[in-house]
Amino acid sequence: MMQRVRKMIGRYDSGIWIRVVGSAMSTVTSFMIRPFLVLYLYHKIEGSVFLPMLVVGLAPLCGMIVSWYGSGLSDRLGRKPIMFGSLLLQMLCMIGYAFAGEIWQYIAVSVINGIGAALFMPAANAQMTDMVPAERRAEVFALLHTGFNVGAAVGPILGLLMFRVNPMLVFFLSAASFLLNALLVYFKLPETSPLVVNRKISGASEVAASSASKRPGGFRILFGSERMLLFVTLFTLPIGFLYALAETALTIHLGTHFAKPQDVFGWMLSFNGVMVILLQIWIARKTEAYRSYAVVGVSYALFTVVAFGYGYGATLIVLFAAEFVFTLGEMMNGPHMQKVISLMASEEKRGYYFTVFGASRLLAQGLGPILGGLLLASTNGETLFTVLAVLLAGAGVAQYRVMKREEESRLAA
Repeated sequence: MMQRVRKMIGRYDSGIWIRVVGSAMSTVTSFMIRPFLVLYLYHKIEGSVFLPMLVVGLAPLCGMIVSWYGSGLSDRLGRKPIMFGSLLLQMLCMIGYAFAGEIWQYIAVSVINGIGAALFMPAANAQMTDMVPAERRAEVFALLHTGFNVGAAVGPILGLLMFRVNPMLVFFLSAASFLLNALLVYFKLPETSPLVVNRKISGASEVAASSASKRPGGFRILFGSERMLLFVTLFTLPIGFLYALAETALTIHLGTHFAKPQDVFGWMLSFNGVMVILLQIWIARKTEAYRSYAVVGVSYALFTVVAFGYGYGATLIVLFAAEFVFTLGEMMNGPHMQKVISLMASEEKRGYYFTVFGASRLLAQGLGPILGGLLLASTNGETLFTVLAVLLAGAGVAQYRVMKREEESRLAA
């Protein structure tokens, strides 16, 4: 047994394990907050359906704008400073949530928190790409996803218990986890940005001049040389909507069928996290040999089933079955989408590519709660998730075709 554990640890670089441990640590406390934040605000703002969704939605929208204009920051300034600074920013925001009392204060804290989260993920994913050879990226991203889901498995149940005792304690614990993660990044992770590493080797002035001429980024090139990236990003939006609405509208919709919707949702998230921990690496290895566009296409079909299950599931059996299908879908989709982005990006554009691709998640997290809140307030949860299922099915067909064409053209080049 110990030999297998040592073999597992030795299979990956220490920097990867630091990311996994740091991610698990942060997501435990994040998932103590995320499932219940809308309900927490719902009661704080005296029963308004739309305002809590607006507060939650503004954070990723503002984060998307900031990350867009800073799309190449981690390429030019380095992965470590961006990751370190963004984690400290999120730490301060957790403290801000604990002391906020007015609606404008919640909005301000959410916006700043969204900026911090938006800066962290592209830099972190680009760093993984720098450290891992192409043939093992899906597996390593799957390992990282498993680290995230340690938090998803443990966090909701702890959050459910602690929110009943003292909500402020949850926010302080989250702040402490962000601080510890920031210290791990600062003291233990190497700088991997090719431009920054080359600058140290070749001299600042020479590389600065060359990097300025090669500076990646900009909106215009998405409609030209990087058109495939634009399409892949746009067709990922419905999946982001599913995630965003599951964390916001679903908890309110479950209240039409269950007396304690927060308990049901908390157990669903924990079930999802446990399943990912048990199955993620195995599924990543089994699907590694298949074409990424085929695996991603199957994941969209699974997500479509999930949307119907969320909308019409009135019993625990149906909801947990839908959650298991969701688990299979995300285990297939996440690692392979990140692998495709890493293969599409040239070395000096990795930060830019992951920022643009991450904009889909931020846009969905921003628009999903706002648009979903309006539709939920005017209709019902069944209608909301039916519309989402149709979007997922259409986007899945389009994504399959785009990714297949991109892979064929890349292999033929």
